[in-house]
Amino acid sequence: MLKERMTPEELAHLTGYSRQTINKWVRKQGWKTSPRPGVQGGKARVVHINEQVREFIHSAQRISEAPAPDYAAADDSFEALLLSLAKEMSPDEQKQFTSLLLREGLTGLLQRLGIRTQESV
Repeated sequence: MLKERMTPEELAHLTGYSRQTINKWVRKQGWKTSPRPGVQGGKARVVHINEQVREFIHSAQRISEAPAPDYAAADDSFEALLLSLAKEMSPDEQKQFTSLLLREGLTGLLQRLGIRTQESV
């Protein structure tokens, strides 16, 4: 379902394309955008869904009109973000990341990222 304004992430979930592809379309097609409310820095934008955007999205849609999975309901959730990131990785990157997680576990990954220290384990 298209709203009046949508983020590139929302359009990506809707169409089955990546957020980067949606942003490329925004630039190439000259779609109207505005800053995303509540986000600092000026890069976060929402796309104004007009008839031109509607037609383009419907003609480019990859996925069926089947109901969206449960995780898509909360687009800003941590789980949805992780799934979105995983889908944007190449198969080789997914394989390497899986190997890292199996080898290091969550604690090892968080330590590598500097999120968890050895003392807090």
